[in-house]
Amino acid sequence: MCGIVGYIGYRDAYPIVIKGLHRLEYRGYDSAGVALIDKDIKVYKKAGKVSDLEEFAKGVNLHGTIGMGHTRWATHGAPSDRNSHPHSSGDRRLTIIHNGIIENYAVIKETLLAKGHIFLSDTDTEVLIHLVEDIQKETGLDLREAVRVALNKVVGAYAIVIMSSDDPDQLIAARKGSPLVIGVGEGEYFIASDATPIVEYTKNVIYLNDNEIAYIRRNDLLIKNIDNTVQTPYIHELDLKLEMLEKGGYDHFMLKEIYEQPRSIRDCMRGRIYPKIGKVQLGGIKEYTEKLKNVDRIIIVACGTSWHAGLVGEYLIEEYARVPVEVEYASEFRYRNPIITEKDLVIAISQSGETADTMAAIELAKEKGATIFGVCNVVGASIPRITHAGVYTHAGPEIGVASTKAFTAQVTVLTLIAFYIAQQRGTITQSKLIELLTELNEIPELVEKALGSNEHVQQIAEKFKDSRNCLFLGRGSSFPVALEGALKLKEISYIHAEGYPAAEMKHGPIALIDEEMPVVFIATKHSSYEKVISNIQEVKARKGKVIAIVTEGDTDVKAMADYVVEIPQTDEAFVPLLATIPLQLISYHIAVMRGCNVDQPRNLAKSVTVE
Repeated sequence: MCGIVGYIGYRDAYPIVIKGLHRLEYRGYDSAGVALIDKDIKVYKKAGKVSDLEEFAKGVNLHGTIGMGHTRWATHGAPSDRNSHPHSSGDRRLTIIHNGIIENYAVIKETLLAKGHIFLSDTDTEVLIHLVEDIQKETGLDLREAVRVALNKVVGAYAIVIMSSDDPDQLIAARKGSPLVIGVGEGEYFIASDATPIVEYTKNVIYLNDNEIAYIRRNDLLIKNIDNTVQTPYIHELDLKLEMLEKGGYDHFMLKEIYEQPRSIRDCMRGRIYPKIGKVQLGGIKEYTEKLKNVDRIIIVACGTSWHAGLVGEYLIEEYARVPVEVEYASEFRYRNPIITEKDLVIAISQSGETADTMAAIELAKEKGATIFGVCNVVGASIPRITHAGVYTHAGPEIGVASTKAFTAQVTVLTLIAFYIAQQRGTITQSKLIELLTELNEIPELVEKALGSNEHVQQIAEKFKDSRNCLFLGRGSSFPVALEGALKLKEISYIHAEGYPAAEMKHGPIALIDEEMPVVFIATKHSSYEKVISNIQEVKARKGKVIAIVTEGDTDVKAMADYVVEIPQTDEAFVPLLATIPLQLISYHIAVMRGCNVDQPRNLAKSVTVE
């Protein structure tokens, strides 16, 4: 969840580290800190945002061509100056930054306390650097070996960078379960949790694998695994443009990313659909065609917004490919003893490709013999590397913590997977596939049209910005859209919101409805239209305020609802891609009107890389 930046080379490290921390602040923003070497190690850290750290560090010695920085999302220890990273050893020779969680830190800390170690924070990270110090003192090992021995003793996940005043021309980096990438320059190296802080300086990167340790000097990089075997790294070329990481004139990254959806959906489909001949081509899973023809069951595992996308995928795969689908929270799936066989296909969905619970679910399914596909946005992330095959969403960087374009990109890819499996299994006619792909090809333009409701949505948001609760209701594949709409509202505006299947309203939630309760319906003219109208009437009979997402030109719902937002007509299969747009916009505008930090909502981070 935290963000890590490191630099070693010929430039001043501080400006590079600070700029990198700003770019990684979506990963955590309750405190930040930097460590620089200029003869001795200098550490500056502060609770709050990276800008608070910058203010705190004004006028101090920031010289040094080796440095590292950290922006924190708290796990062990409340956000505070003392719990901010970097953390140092007792003798102050060693300093560490860490993303992850050391599960057995309490046992190690108890042992170290008995030996006289004194801790200045409540974090598991400080325990790790004291462990390295203790190993050095007791064994006389050099730092490289002491770090390797220490990492063999800890249980959990980590991405770490360590510096030492005894060897001020070296950084040591390591990872297990948390992402870490190394940028390769001329006489310099960059370290970061993801590529966003690196792209400005180099396109060449190395993604560290689990249980690898990198020993980095200005003109030398050595990578070994935790068993001390030398590894040969593969250098990737980044396909990432600097302008993708800027707001581009928008007030917030979230709004920019909402408006990027026509392009991101188009990029998802590019080279993968051929409407004129009725063909879907997914090169990433092509070699598993026979598996798809004979698969008994598909299990989708994901968390949060990705889980909602998986629910949409369930409707589409079952409808067109006629394969039974189960959608599981990865965080629950991993702790059960699920019945999985070699005939099963597991689809793991994660925007970042680093979600800890989803990765654990993948490993569990692999142990039981299932075939695993990944649906991921970040090239080179962990999930694409540990799955058998998969499909990238190509949505581009998503900086806003609340997912918007990632959701529609995932739904687009799952739609393509549904059609691809149906194509392979012969459960869809060629004429129907031509019809559907022709319509899908037009979705980016229809999303653009749906974005035209922004000003109208803003006016509706003004009416409900002070609400304390909200219900979102839908039927069929619009039910997951209702769930996603509720999640967006609650996570960025802090209004309590719940999504339900519309028919379930009578089984409990209807008790909440009064003149103060806004109820959002996805009420497009499709298979459950008449049923949804009945549900709207039930809400109106109890004086609830109805906001309806309707098909363009609808008059029936318009006559009943207090407010309507129109979306273009499309096939029922693609309604989730359009109906989600006004829900994203209404959540955004309400959050802005309430003075909330839209891009960095409290207590949340973009990538959940710890349990």
